[in-house]
Amino acid sequence: MNFVIELIIEYKKGTNNPEGSTIMHELMLKNGYPMVKEVRTGKLLRITLDAKEESEAKSIVEKMCNELRLINPVANTYRIISVMKTT
Repeated sequence: MNFVIELIIEYKKGTNNPEGSTIMHELMLKNGYPMVKEVRTGKLLRITLDAKEESEAKSIVEKMCNELRLINPVANTYRIISVMKTT
């Protein structure tokens, strides 16, 4: 079966996030949105893979994140946000 897994990779709290800071300061605060207190950026990955069941698909993606260094464990966290079975 094919599964589409979506995961979000984010910077850990307390980790420098220059893109988020730029968005907040240059776009929001300078343009009249003083109520914005923080902007954090991340990445959305959508991975399609073949697996026998959902738990195997999740396990493969978790292994890829750690072994292939899709994330920097010092600076990033990740979480799977959806798993969809496709035909």
